[in-house]
Amino acid sequence: MTPMEMALEEARAAASRGEVPIGAVVTDAHGAVLSRAGNRVEERRDPSAHAEMLALREAAVLRGAKHLTDATLWVTLEPCAMCAQGASLFRVARVVFAAYDPKGGGVEHGARVFAHSQCNHAPEVVGGVRESEAAELLRAFFAARR
Repeated sequence: MTPMEMALEEARAAASRGEVPIGAVVTDAHGAVLSRAGNRVEERRDPSAHAEMLALREAAVLRGAKHLTDATLWVTLEPCAMCAQGASLFRVARVVFAAYDPKGGGVEHGARVFAHSQCNHAPEVVGGVRESEAAELLRAFFAARR
């Protein structure tokens, strides 16, 4: 299973818990999975419990280091400004995301955190990987709530 497939699996699990279906996986330079998580904002009553932040925190604990300089963050939706800044602070090498987020994204849209002059570390970014599948998960989730 690829890291993005694992992230999509985490997103589906998040949806089954009533969370916005976003999943994230952190891999090392060799592609080994360090951590994986889905959103837990509602469960924890914590607006910072985004999949990306949970996965990054867990990977850092596993590594025993605050920086993940050889790591790739795989996520099903373009990271928001908070999660993009988190990826920068953890100093990940690469961010790969599925669906673009014109409304709340912080990488290609909105704050464009990595392009900001005050950004300390800008990882390589790849967007649109399994985009339609991730976007459909989100569409179905929100359609069911309207």
